[in-house]
Amino acid sequence: MNKSEKRKSQLAAFDRLLTIMDELREQCPWDKKQTIESLRHLTIEETFELSDAILDHDLESIGKELGDILLHIVFYARIGSEKNAFDIGNVIQQLNEKLIRRHPHIYGDVRADDEEAVKQNWEKIKLKEKGNESVLGGVPRSLPALIKAMRIQEKARGVGFDWEEKEQVWEKVEEEMQEFKEAFDGVNDKDLNKEEATSEFGDLLFSLINYARFIEVNPEEALERTNRKFIHRFQYLEKAAKATGKSLADMTLAEMDVHWEKAKSEPFERNRSGS
Repeated sequence: MNKSEKRKSQLAAFDRLLTIMDELREQCPWDKKQTIESLRHLTIEETFELSDAILDHDLESIGKELGDILLHIVFYARIGSEKNAFDIGNVIQQLNEKLIRRHPHIYGDVRADDEEAVKQNWEKIKLKEKGNESVLGGVPRSLPALIKAMRIQEKARGVGFDWEEKEQVWEKVEEEMQEFKEAFDGVNDKDLNKEEATSEFGDLLFSLINYARFIEVNPEEALERTNRKFIHRFQYLEKAAKATGKSLADMTLAEMDVHWEKAKSEPFERNRSGS
């Protein structure tokens, strides 16, 4: 199949999806009841299912989950058309126009010789389009804190507010670590100022995320890999305990440590386990 034939096939498949959506909305009792608000939590769930498939490097599942998310997009657009607010054509056309506006190095006369220049242009154009008073105004309030910290730092960098060298960032990490140690010495819990310790720990995490960005490590991915690695080793520990006829609650910490060390050398699929 050549490129032209493939495009016709893709458009035909999308047209069929729109027809099915119309039929479901008009005939299916469940689909007829749905609103933009009722679909929201389902869309979030589908997004996390796609995230799981990506972490597992499961291309087949990624394709299926993308289909589920596409269904939601079409569903929202159908509801929007019923309210005379927007339809799928409007959604796609607005996206097309935005992509052209934000890539002036492709569709205009602006130069962008590397990825960083592209990102800076994107943020400047986005800020102008949205009319935000702050560069950080476009960061969603409900983003998980770790991802939000990444986006805040990226947006600040987009307008030139950033450290110059990674060594400076590491010095900041060490400074925040020392401040945290002073706020929480771990000796006398009664004297612990939890409010101050929480604040200092947040500063420490923010600086570590900053450093990760400088050495091109995605902190969200890094933490997820560690989560998965811990799960793998802990489940190995559970199985080992069960094999000896014990539960973890019946084992001493020393006994558990023996199996934990064995778990460290236990091979498992690197991609699917994220380690």
